Amino acid sequence: MSLELIIKGVIVGGMFLLAFLNFSNAIRVNRKANIWFGFFVLLWSTFWLDEMIFPDNVFPNISINIIFRFVQFLVPLSFLISVFYYTNPQYKLKKKDYLLFLLPLVFLCVLIIGKGNPQGYNKTILMMLFFVQALLCTVLAYLKVRKHQKVIQSFSSSTLNIDLRWIKYIIYSCIISSILILIYNLLFPESNLNTIINMFFLAVLYLVAFYSMRQGEIYPKEIDVEETLDMADEDEGDRTELKIKLLSDEELAVYKEKLSQLMIQEELFLDSELNSLKLANHLGITIHQLSYIINSGFGMNFFQFINRYRVDKAKELLLDEAMMPYNMISIGYTSGFNSKTAFNTVFKNITGQTPSEFRNSRK
Repeated sequence: MSLELIIKGVIVGGMFLLAFLNFSNAIRVNRKANIWFGFFVLLWSTFWLDEMIFPDNVFPNISINIIFRFVQFLVPLSFLISVFYYTNPQYKLKKKDYLLFLLPLVFLCVLIIGKGNPQGYNKTILMMLFFVQALLCTVLAYLKVRKHQKVIQSFSSSTLNIDLRWIKYIIYSCIISSILILIYNLLFPESNLNTIINMFFLAVLYLVAFYSMRQGEIYPKEIDVEETLDMADEDEGDRTELKIKLLSDEELAVYKEKLSQLMIQEELFLDSELNSLKLANHLGITIHQLSYIINSGFGMNFFQFINRYRVDKAKELLLDEAMMPYNMISIGYTSGFNSKTAFNTVFKNITGQTPSEFRNSRK
């Protein structure tokens, strides 16, 4: 048994296992997203499965060839749909979304016309369709994740475990692998993927498995997802004063002062799981009104507002002689951060220095 065949077997077996874990919703979060992600991984495995079953690319009949090629064409689309549900668990396909199924239908028609045997112009058309489909789905998925990373800052004070950055890593990996495959197919059109490229995909598989299995619940159950997304859209769009004025100027000033006093006296920011709903309940207002107060009164989003207090607290602790024996992790947790990475990242974004650099510069 060759090394290449062993690697293919490990890739396919790993993808089958990862698909099963997603289908069974083993981590008990993001159910719809995990199911679609399971479909994506399962369909993705067919790129190696067909080479294992038919090593010489000789299919027993036309139908099997067409089925394999069509299933492989659906891989980018299944990935995109999983991203839809990761970024919005209540997502419902809109009329415009059904246009995404147009290219797969065209691809299937070309396959059937060519009787599953891509040659000449037929092969060029199929490759172009596949490239356009992959590029379109990749770009849409990337834009969805970017928007999501802004949305979560409107309700969460800690975004490290819910920002879906691992999906960006998959996108980057797929772009790199697509370029490698395209170059390889142009140089060696009659050969299967070689061992080096398969090793690259094996590494990508481990990356995907690690991050997808540790993904936590993105939206707390108490948070209204649709309302949160609407608020984020309002923050992004052009808004008139009349359109966004949820409180009078007098009420805004009162709540702004009340919120500042609440943060200073009760230090609610020390709760690492603090979200907009918890804080709104403390003030006795809606999260929409809280968002308006923070955005209009302080010129920040919820994430920035809470973490400025955490950074100020961290500064005090870093300069406190009694805290000198404690390391950065202890300082971060004591200040309300839930990880060293989040502490370092937020602290440097606000101060321009890491916590260690800040402490050393003040000695």
